[in-house]
Amino acid sequence: MSTSSVSKGCFVFKPSAKKKKTTPLSLEDHFINGCDGSENSGTRFKLCQDLWDKIKTDTEALQDELNRNILDSLLDFTRKCSSTRQHSDWASKMRASEIPTAALVLGVNVPDHDMTFQSLSDLLQQSVTPHVASVQAKECGALKHLMKRVLERLMDTVVTVDDEEEEEAEQSGTQLNKSVHCSLSTLCAWYNSKTRKDNTDTPGKKRSSPVRDDPQQQPIVIIFKDLEAFNPKVLQDFILICSRYIERLPLMFIFGIATSPSTIQHMLPHSVSSLLCIELFQSLSCTQHLATVIDKLILTPQFPFKLNGKVMQVLISIFLYHDFSVRNFIKGIQLALLEHFHSQPLSVLCCKKKTALLNVTQLGQQDLERIRQLQSFKRYVEKQEPEAQETLLTDDTHLKEVCQRLIKDLRKYHKTYYPILRCLHTLTSSLPRYPLGKQIRELHLICLEKNIWENEDYQSSMKLLKMMAKDQLFALLQRCEEILQPVKSKKMKNALVQLEDMLAKFKQLDTVAAEPPPPLEDSMTSPLKNLQKKTDLFQLQKTLLEMNESRRSKKLSPFEALRNEALDFIDSLVKSHLSPPESQTLYEVYYYTSSATVRRHLNATPRTSIQAALNSPYYYLQNDRLKTEDGVVSNAAPDICIVYKLHLECGRLINLYDWLEAYAIVVSAAEGNEPDSENFGKVDDVKHARFIRAVSELEFLGFIKSTKQKTDHVARLTWGGC
Repeated sequence: MSTSSVSKGCFVFKPSAKKKKTTPLSLEDHFINGCDGSENSGTRFKLCQDLWDKIKTDTEALQDELNRNILDSLLDFTRKCSSTRQHSDWASKMRASEIPTAALVLGVNVPDHDMTFQSLSDLLQQSVTPHVASVQAKECGALKHLMKRVLERLMDTVVTVDDEEEEEAEQSGTQLNKSVHCSLSTLCAWYNSKTRKDNTDTPGKKRSSPVRDDPQQQPIVIIFKDLEAFNPKVLQDFILICSRYIERLPLMFIFGIATSPSTIQHMLPHSVSSLLCIELFQSLSCTQHLATVIDKLILTPQFPFKLNGKVMQVLISIFLYHDFSVRNFIKGIQLALLEHFHSQPLSVLCCKKKTALLNVTQLGQQDLERIRQLQSFKRYVEKQEPEAQETLLTDDTHLKEVCQRLIKDLRKYHKTYYPILRCLHTLTSSLPRYPLGKQIRELHLICLEKNIWENEDYQSSMKLLKMMAKDQLFALLQRCEEILQPVKSKKMKNALVQLEDMLAKFKQLDTVAAEPPPPLEDSMTSPLKNLQKKTDLFQLQKTLLEMNESRRSKKLSPFEALRNEALDFIDSLVKSHLSPPESQTLYEVYYYTSSATVRRHLNATPRTSIQAALNSPYYYLQNDRLKTEDGVVSNAAPDICIVYKLHLECGRLINLYDWLEAYAIVVSAAEGNEPDSENFGKVDDVKHARFIRAVSELEFLGFIKSTKQKTDHVARLTWGGC
C-alpha cells in the first residue's frame, strides 16, 4: 500500500513496568498557588465556588423549565403510542409494521443536545418505561455496532458480534454477566422473560418507579441523538430489521435532528420511511434560550458578579458566529468568574451584602492600598475636598467606612439599573427598525459602553415615541408599571407612584367630553383671509410666515401634553439610573473586564499558538537554555523546533538532504562537538531518525507536504514565521 507521507515506519514505545504515582493537584491548589493576593486566596476560592454553585443550580433549573414543554409532549407521545398498542384499535391507528417515531428538531446548537437527551432519558425511565437506549453515530459505524450498542444498553450485558468476540468474552475473567449473541431474537427472548418476571411479582408490592402502563406493554425506546451523522445505509437496514419484529417488540424511535425534518426523507427512501409513523416535535430556538438565560442570569441584581460590555460582546459573538450553544455561553461565564476571583484580590468583596460589609472590616493594609489604586476610587477622591482627600489616603479606618458606604451605593445602583433598562426596552423594542435593538441584550451593551442618552439612536427613539398613538403608549406604560411593582427600592417606589398618576390621567382623557369644534368663521384666521385678496410678492411672503408661526404656536391637545410629560419622565429616569458601570466607584470589585483573556481561551487560534510554540519554546518549557534572541534558534531546542526554524529559511521547495545537513550541524553544536572536529555535522542513524520524525511531525501539523515535482524535495505550505 502506497502512502504520501515522508516517513514510512512504525515506532513502538512500551510503557515502563513501574510508574510513579502522583497525586493530581486540586482546583483549589491551582487557584491558591497561582493567584494574585495570596493572603485571602482561600476565602476568594470559597466565594467563587459558592457563587458558581448557585449560578449552576439556577441555570439547570431554568433549562429544565425551558425544555419542559417539549419533554412533556414527548412523554405524552410515548404514553399515547403505548396505550394505543394495548387496545384493539392498534391496527386502525397505524399499520402493524409501522414503528412510532418522534422527530425531535433541536437546532444546530449541538453541544446543548446532550443535556436535553439526558433529561428526556431520565424522564422516560421514571414515568414511562425502563427500557431506553441512546446511541450516537460515532459508535455505530456499521450495522453490527449499532445492534450491539442497542442490546448492551437495553439488556445491561455483554453482547458479542462474531465468534472471535465470543471467545474473548469467555476468556475474560472480568465480565460479570454472560455474553449473548447480537440479534433482535435475543432481545425478544430477553423482553419476554423480563415481562413474565414482572408479572410474577407480588400483586400488593409497589413498584419503585411510577410506571403507569401495563408491564407487558412497556415500550422499548431507542434514541438516535445525531441522526444526520448516521450512515444512511446502516440506518435503513436497522429500520428494516426492526419492522420485522414490531409485532413481537413494542419498539419506538426518537430521532434527534439538528437541521431540518426533511433530513429523514433525504436519508431514507420511501420504502423505508413508510415503515415509520412519524410525529414532529420542535424545541425552543437557541436564540430564545439565550435571551432567557441572559435575562435571568445576567440582567439581575441577584448575582454580584458582572461582565462588562467587551466581555459580554465576546461571549455573544462566539454564540452567534460559531456554535449557537447556550451551554458554551454559560461555560464562558464560568471562565470569567474563575478568572475574576483568581486575578482580582479585591474580589473578596464580590459577594452578598452582609458578607461583603464584614469582609471590608477584615481587609489588610495591602488590600486597602489596592483600593486606593483603583481608577474609579481615584476619580472619587479627586471630587472630594482637600481635607477629605487626605483622610481617605491616610486613615485606614475611615477608608473602610467609606468602602462600606460605596458598596451599598453600588448595590442600590444595580437594583435600579435593571428595572429601568427593562422599561426602556419595553418602550423601544416595538419601534420601527429597532433603533436601540430588538433584544434587551443589545440595549444592555449600549448602556454598558457610554451614556445612552447621548446616543443618536436614543434621540430618534424618543422622537418616534412622541408620535405614538394613545392606546399603544398606554399599553407600554402599563407594562412598565408591572416591571416596577415588584422592585423593593425607595427610588423605584417613587417612580411607580408618578407613573401610576400618569396612567390615571390617561384614563381620564377617555371620560372627558370632547370640546365642540370652533366655528368655521372663527377658525378662518386673518392670514388665510389675506391670501384670498390680491397681493404682491412681499405681502404673500409675509402672510406665509405668519401662518407658519401660528402653526408653531398652536396649543397642544391634552393627550399630546400628557404624552410629552410621560416621555420626559421616562427620559429623566434613564438619565438618573442608566449611567454606565464604569462611572460607579469600586465597580472593579464586581465587573470582570479582561475580554482578551476570554477570547484567548474560548476562541483560540491553533495555528498561531503552534507557530508561537515552535518559534519560542522557552515560554512553554521554561528552560533557561532555550532563551535566545529573536530569529535565532537554540541548539538545545526540541528537534521539531530546530527543523521548523531551518525550514523558514527555505523557499517553496525544500531539499531534504540540505535540510538534514543543516539539522545535523545544529545538533552537533548542541552535543558539544567542536566545529573543527571530524564528527561535527556528520549524519548518523540516530540523527537521521530524529530528523525524519521531526519532519513527519511538521507534515502532520500542515507545514509541509510531499511533492511530485522533485523526488527529494518537499513543498512548504506556509509563509512567514508567525
